[in-house]
Amino acid sequence: MVAFASFGAPHTRITQDRGPAEADVDTDEDMDEGAGTARLAMPGEPITSAQAFMRGHGTYVDREDVVASVAGTVERVNKLITVRPLRARYSPEVGDLVVGRITEVQPKRWKVDAGGRQDAVLMLSSVNLPGGVQRRKLEADELQMRAFFEEGDLLVAEVQAFFSDGAMSLHTRSLRYGKLRNGMLVCVPPALVRRLKSHFIALASGVDLVLGLNGYIWISKHVRDDAQAGEDGFDAAAVYSNKNDDIDDATRAAIARVANLVRVLAAHSVPLSDTVLLEAYEWAVDQDWEVKDLVREDVAEALVAAVASR
Repeated sequence: MVAFASFGAPHTRITQDRGPAEADVDTDEDMDEGAGTARLAMPGEPITSAQAFMRGHGTYVDREDVVASVAGTVERVNKLITVRPLRARYSPEVGDLVVGRITEVQPKRWKVDAGGRQDAVLMLSSVNLPGGVQRRKLEADELQMRAFFEEGDLLVAEVQAFFSDGAMSLHTRSLRYGKLRNGMLVCVPPALVRRLKSHFIALASGVDLVLGLNGYIWISKHVRDDAQAGEDGFDAAAVYSNKNDDIDDATRAAIARVANLVRVLAAHSVPLSDTVLLEAYEWAVDQDWEVKDLVREDVAEALVAAVASR
């Protein structure tokens, strides 16, 4: 696994001529200095002293050290040290924004693949329907559920609650949520998507991004904020349409460029945020690289170095 530059120096690894007990570990002062940076730890790698810090998920105590039990990013909350795995199923929290795919239509609910340990649930009562947000869901609405979402549809939603078995309960009551069109899906490890004030990003090239905390990233043609608003503030035909809009060649190229940038950054374990993606896109435009050139190893390394130096 390749560590990313300038987002925090990689942790000192155990050398061949020393055992784990003799390996260098971070002191209390080292952890204080690196509290604002992200760095990688390998399984079996000492992180810090167990006397000064408490162990959290992804760690264990060996003699007097807190040791990583998985490969991932080291995170600290006060005196609690955890290692967040780079390759793991998405662990949802209430309020998370996620991108998912409809897998099954059931009575009064849809099953959604959101990258978790089990399918999420979108209730019929948790979506916007024609005639107003607050109106009662009638039997006629249940009979035409596939007119709203059907198998294979992509959507953006928010985690509302959890059922007794741990399954996520989603909702799409906001006009910003709902069916996704006019774009493409890119999947990355969930650990690389940072929690942001807003997970909707608009680029100057007419491309919108939706950064799902479950690692599903939607890249699409820009849609005006009022494009889905009707007389009552909700245009069902626009929200639930299965037909893509006309997309010109320049916008298609911009979408493909952003998708390749996301893949390159994820392959190099660079945490994804609005700032990182905006800087990466500006660098790619300034360098005037072709879309296909961005996946070349030399260009990818130059991109990661350029983003890290800003």
